[in-house]
Amino acid sequence: MSEVIATYEIKGKSGSFEKKAEGIALGLTVGSWTDLPLLEQEQLRKYKGRVVSVSESEREDGTSGLVQIGYPGNNFSNDLPAVLTTVFGKLSLDGEVKLVDLEFSDDLKKTYPGPRFGIDGIRELTGVKERPLLMSIFKGVIGRDLSYLENQLKAQALGGVDVVKDDEILFDNPLTPFTERIKTGKRVLQEVFEEFGKRTLYAVNLSGRTSDLRGKAKRARELGADALLFNVYSYGLDVLQELREDPDISLPIMAHPAFAGAVAASPSYGVSYSLWLGKFLRMTGADFSLFPSPYGSVALEKDLVLAISEELTRENPFHKRVLPVPSAGIHPALVPLLLKDFGLDCVINAGGGIHGHPDGAIGGGQAFLQAIDAVLGGVTLREAAETHSELHKALSLWGEGVKV
Repeated sequence: MSEVIATYEIKGKSGSFEKKAEGIALGLTVGSWTDLPLLEQEQLRKYKGRVVSVSESEREDGTSGLVQIGYPGNNFSNDLPAVLTTVFGKLSLDGEVKLVDLEFSDDLKKTYPGPRFGIDGIRELTGVKERPLLMSIFKGVIGRDLSYLENQLKAQALGGVDVVKDDEILFDNPLTPFTERIKTGKRVLQEVFEEFGKRTLYAVNLSGRTSDLRGKAKRARELGADALLFNVYSYGLDVLQELREDPDISLPIMAHPAFAGAVAASPSYGVSYSLWLGKFLRMTGADFSLFPSPYGSVALEKDLVLAISEELTRENPFHKRVLPVPSAGIHPALVPLLLKDFGLDCVINAGGGIHGHPDGAIGGGQAFLQAIDAVLGGVTLREAAETHSELHKALSLWGEGVKV
């Protein structure tokens, strides 16, 4: 049966959740049932929502009900705007209700594209096969010209970084235009590759009016762009899917979580992070998903973060796996913890943790790679720092990390 099953967490009084569940199942589908004539009931049966399960639990902040409702596929066109409007449009305005998960029947799930490249494809592009990828971020580039951007990019590449991304707030502007950033990045990174044999990818921020995005993305590919950074929640999941499905674009897409917290941050309202930054991004075609790490300056609770990562990387017969990118406050001393929590198939992403190194971005990148090599080789960071000055300086600055 074609169906989407929605799981909600609802606050309320003990014993009230069965009635609430029935109200949701009918209110968001056929509207009423018992007062309909038998003939109309038969005609509408395939459109009627069903209560799958109801349970309740006591928590510190009161009684919560976990309610599952099945919505027939006959009720909506199979696109996320229609699905979200069906399962959570009006309901999102109705008090303390959190959309925890959506389960799509296989016939619906398989029509979503998933990542074009996924983890294995990005590893092929970078040539990095048996360790986490290392990514860095442009810093302080607002109001700066292309030469400043060029110098930062070269230093990050020389430090051994695998992927460099634009700042998500760097939009098209006269000092560093979109097309010129791509051209400059391509030239600089090719020079580094020819001299040192290190391949670094550059993700340029795709921005502007929604109607212009497809054309700009196609132009990026024509100019030889490596990847696109995309503020998906400022535009919408369906826009991400359109970019992913266009064969004339065919570039890796890095989904940035900007604005995601407006929908997902509350424990009582909105959408769960695992659905918002995990399952939905995987279904609609992101190759990378950035999200706050559990250790840094914009930290999420660890269980929420690990749930996102699980949605991105669990085996799925329909969609390739996505690279998790725990971000914010990452420095070399955290590498053992990152590998413990996220394994090899992740991206270690740093801004200040690379640029803030005493030897600049070159030293910062090298310190991260030395830390990664140490952990994979079963050596403590303190031991590795004895023979690697870049790592030694990083640990002196940021400490030796959190106990694993």
